[in-house]
Amino acid sequence: MTNPYNTDLDKNPANFQPLTPITFLERAASVFPKHIAIVHGQLKYNYGEFYDRSRQLASALNKNNIGSGDTVSVLLTNTPSMLECHYGIPMTGAVIHSINTRLDAKTIAFQLDHADAKVFIFDSEFKVLAEKALELSKKNPIIIIYNDPEYEHTAITNDTHDYEKFLNAGSTNFEWFKPSDEWDAISINYTSGTTGNPKGVVSHHRGAYLLAQGNALTTSMQKHSNYLWTLPMFHCNGWCFPWTMSAIVGTHICLRDVKSGPIWKALYDHKVTHLCGAPIVMSLIINAPDNEKYDLKHKVQFFTAAAPPPAKVLEAMQKEKFDVTHLYGLTETYGPAVVNDWHKEWDNLSLEEQAILKSRQGVRYLPLEDLKVLDPDNMEPVPHDGKTIGEVMFRGNVVMKGYFKNKKATQAAFEGGWFHSGDLGVTYPDGYIQLKDRSKDIIISGGENISSIEIEETLYTHPSVNVAAVVAMNHEKWGETPCAFIELKPGKKASEDEIIKWCKNSLASYKVPNKIVFKTIPRTSTGKIQKYILRNFV
Repeated sequence: MTNPYNTDLDKNPANFQPLTPITFLERAASVFPKHIAIVHGQLKYNYGEFYDRSRQLASALNKNNIGSGDTVSVLLTNTPSMLECHYGIPMTGAVIHSINTRLDAKTIAFQLDHADAKVFIFDSEFKVLAEKALELSKKNPIIIIYNDPEYEHTAITNDTHDYEKFLNAGSTNFEWFKPSDEWDAISINYTSGTTGNPKGVVSHHRGAYLLAQGNALTTSMQKHSNYLWTLPMFHCNGWCFPWTMSAIVGTHICLRDVKSGPIWKALYDHKVTHLCGAPIVMSLIINAPDNEKYDLKHKVQFFTAAAPPPAKVLEAMQKEKFDVTHLYGLTETYGPAVVNDWHKEWDNLSLEEQAILKSRQGVRYLPLEDLKVLDPDNMEPVPHDGKTIGEVMFRGNVVMKGYFKNKKATQAAFEGGWFHSGDLGVTYPDGYIQLKDRSKDIIISGGENISSIEIEETLYTHPSVNVAAVVAMNHEKWGETPCAFIELKPGKKASEDEIIKWCKNSLASYKVPNKIVFKTIPRTSTGKIQKYILRNFV
């Protein structure tokens, strides 16, 4: 049967435009051109200038034959140039490829080759690393070097492709290319590649537009909020916040180095309202020396992912006037797509009870259409009992297009019409989900599944434990048993026997670690613990 509401009512330029987050900057510049968009040390750009510089970058790239489907790779810190790249590159129809600044040259070379980079923009701090990667790469991209005025080392001034010189060759009146299809790619981000070569996650304009707005709604960002960049922008395109801030005409407070002193000074000087980061950033904030801290006159919203913060960390953050919210997502979902939405009545609970609730990942973001914990064998939802483990799966417009040049991995990830996260979790009666482990991290001991996260949560309650990570180690009788790696707090002491005894008070005997290793725990640049490295020590 023909739908009468579709008869003679067709899409046309007047009633249908492809969604793209670039329009957020265009609007901000036209409505609030004088509002400060970016602060970086002594450097400030208003929205009019931000838009002009982004168009200059797009124009200069266009003059060098960069356009639809081309890849522009960037190796940059949280600087104005990185923000300009998030607009100027897609303004040409090209795709931004943000590279983790902590990677080795070989991995960077792989990404440059796999993404077929036509341009490589990098910070002068990484010149040696970038040149080594280019030597290993099969590509010969256009080189552009950014000299950050906040970087102490000598700037590179004799290069043909200095970033500012390159920008000056472009026009502020450049008519940028709106995507012909909102399904067009806007970015490619590579996974960590801990079990082989990293996979290229392709995101589209529609998803970036929707998640950017979802960030603002989820975090209750008011117009003209001030956002501090403690989260690396190379990580899932800064969880789409480079685009979110233009939507609310907010101010980006750039921070090249994530250190406690600069964080506290920025919080106070710029009246920061929001920031994101891994738990390690919380540790930096609360463990900062007293002479670095400021008496904040306002509440600051802190959004964290990765491991849930222990009760003592939450209490310390509350005392420092930070309101912590737990988020969850993956590179494949543009960053956070799940939020621990807080209920006002939970404020009346004890701090310990609140910590238990805050440890749950939560419910779906507004722009995510569906989130479920399913049994991967039959694709049926697990019981909402908070106990039955299944795989967390996503469905919606903020899920990736797929893995670049990897049809097999893409098909496996989308089997059954859902994105398979690889994360194991449970669903509670109120619909909130909680992660229990990565499928590859679950410990199977004597046929029993042991959640490494559950053990880590117990370890974090010990007053001397600063960071904890649990992995499986081989056992002749049980197959696998837990091994715990621990970083102690500065000035604190603890023995292996003491830690094991502590665990026995809270855990079933088969879940208690058989071995405790005290050592520095390796992390990624975004604060995630690298368990694959720890497995080499068991």
